[in-house]
Order: sequence, then C-alpha cells, then structure tokens
Amino acid sequence: MVLRPGTAISETHLAAEHGVSRTPVREALLRLAKERLVEIVPKSGTFVGRIPVSALIEALVARRALESVVARRAAEVATQSAVLELRALVERQREIVTPEDLPRFHQVDEDFHAMLAKMAGYNGIWELVRQIKLQVDRYRHLTLPQEGRVGMVIKEHAAVVDAIERGDTVAAAEAMETHLDKLQLDIKVFRELWPDYFVHDYPLDG
Repeated sequence: MVLRPGTAISETHLAAEHGVSRTPVREALLRLAKERLVEIVPKSGTFVGRIPVSALIEALVARRALESVVARRAAEVATQSAVLELRALVERQREIVTPEDLPRFHQVDEDFHAMLAKMAGYNGIWELVRQIKLQVDRYRHLTLPQEGRVGMVIKEHAAVVDAIERGDTVAAAEAMETHLDKLQLDIKVFRELWPDYFVHDYPLDG
C-alpha cells in the first residue's frame, strides 16, 4: 500500500497491526522523520511526509550525474548477452498494463538501472544512487499512474539500450540524461496538480 503525502499515521494502529508496543513504533517514526519521510507535528499528530522539492531536485541532479556515467561505461563494455538481458527487462515492463501492476513496474525499473550498473562494473555507484533516491521514488509513485507516463519510461529505457547496443557512449549518456531530465521537468506540473503533497522550498522557473 502506498500512502499519499499528508496521510495521518496512528502509532496505536501500527503497533496493533504489527503486534508490538508503541515504543518501537515511535522510535521508527522518529528515524523516518530524520529522513523527512514522516512529519511529526506537536499536538496534531504524525503524517506521511510531504516531498521536499529541494531534496527532490538535489537527488535528481546527483542521480543524473552518476547514471549518465554508468550508461556511458555500459556502452563501452556491454556484451550481447547483457544487452539481451536489458531488452528482456524492457519487455517485462511492456507486459505491465494495469494500475495494479505498477508496483511490479517499479521493481523492474529498479532491476533495469541495477543491471546497467552491473554491466558497467559500477555496483558501488548504484548503491550510492539507492541511498539518495528516497524522495525520487516517492515522486515516481505519483507520476507513473499518469496517462502515458509508463509508455514514455519504456521508450526512454529502450533508447538507452539501443545506444548501448551500438556502443555509442555519447548517445547512451544522453539517453539516460533525457530519461532522468523528464522527471525533473515535470516537477512543476505535478507540484501544481497536488500542491499539498510537496514542501515548496525550491523555486521552479517557467
């Protein structure tokens, strides 16, 4: 279950659901608050954290820099078998056609990016990306259900694979940058669509 930003969280309910006392639940929520995943408001309650636009932008900028390097290197060293594995992942994404399948789409997306890092020999870079993309993942849960977005992601992934198969390092890096830039370009649209889901702590021009 994906909880929307601003949703109230009950310590009592969580404790009962997991068969524990409220103390470990409270400690877990405090840790999540440090990561800005929940908001604890005195005398009001605990809520699913809104997405800080500043943290989202920073994560996307960092991810773009890291994953364009990964794509470039993958194009240099890719084997045909590795390319076939990437194409198989893209095809698995094509098979996902209903909103109920979106969690699986997210997982295959993770597998795709992890596979690229493995191909490039940059597993450590993927670990860095995983650490910084918490807010990006939350944002993507909002964007993917929008009409046309799943198809666009598949098209963008296919463009990355095509460039890697050709051994075109420049095109591979550019295709990855285009893929991740789309997420950043859409922030203004989704922030206006769901203003209560975001912390508006970063100016977006245009």
